Amino acid sequence: MGSVADDIAKKIISSSSSKVVDPEVRREVRKMAIEAGLVDDPLTGGKFAGYDPCHVLYGRGQNFVSLLAEGIATMREAKGYTEIVRVAEKEYLPLGPPTSPLTVSYFTMWAMFDVRFGRSRETMGTCILPIARMFDCPSWLVDSVELMQESRMGFYVHCGSDGKSVLLREVGTRQIVSCIVPAGYVGRKGEIWFVRLLPPPNRLCHDHIVFITPYVLRDHLERQFIDYLERELVRMKAKKKLLRNDYPRRHLMKYGPRPNHWNDYVVRAYSGHQYDAIFLTGIPDIRQSLPHA
Repeated sequence: MGSVADDIAKKIISSSSSKVVDPEVRREVRKMAIEAGLVDDPLTGGKFAGYDPCHVLYGRGQNFVSLLAEGIATMREAKGYTEIVRVAEKEYLPLGPPTSPLTVSYFTMWAMFDVRFGRSRETMGTCILPIARMFDCPSWLVDSVELMQESRMGFYVHCGSDGKSVLLREVGTRQIVSCIVPAGYVGRKGEIWFVRLLPPPNRLCHDHIVFITPYVLRDHLERQFIDYLERELVRMKAKKKLLRNDYPRRHLMKYGPRPNHWNDYVVRAYSGHQYDAIFLTGIPDIRQSLPHA
């Protein structure tokens, strides 16, 4: 039995006149791919000129996935996905503060790359990758989508700055990575950030990208989050929520014990915001520590 991704790819590829993907979406994706291919250096061309070049690649990849997802979401095979996202959109109103602590960038990445559905537990990203070449996409665009699919949220310790870059280290680990923060927030040493990091998309880029507006916890210790992750992993293992071949922390931070686990945390922990950062307080499984629990 094939995967849901295989079924979707076969259905789209089987007919060039298929109405599965709206003609307007087809034209837009095709235009994006052609324009990207015609630019000598995709890091500096088009409407993204003036932005950080590494961020540009991911921005185009996200736009590409969003356009294709509009058509795929109407397919019978994606019914489970549509229901999960529809309910989440109604529940969390992902527009950013003051309407909701869930920003559009955060919610879009979750919806495209973390929401699993179907018998083979696909995401929209894993469904789109097999058909990406149907639109003659340049290799760097496909590579960007693959890296976004592998990404996840995480808790990181602010370890200072290096010029315009922020140095982050995931809690409980030793590796420090240099990061660009497109939102502009610099922060201060010792803060805990809840963010999604994307790695350098190619050898011309050297910094990771904090791809969403940072969620910042100022008054908590690293040890508190290490202990929380250990407790959550024990609970997930007891309920057989972890896959044998998956890295436990990656599984937890990407999929959570349930689809809306991290969405709920952001809403319950919200404590304020400014134009370049959103502030949280509390440990996910300690109810009395969360201001909106």
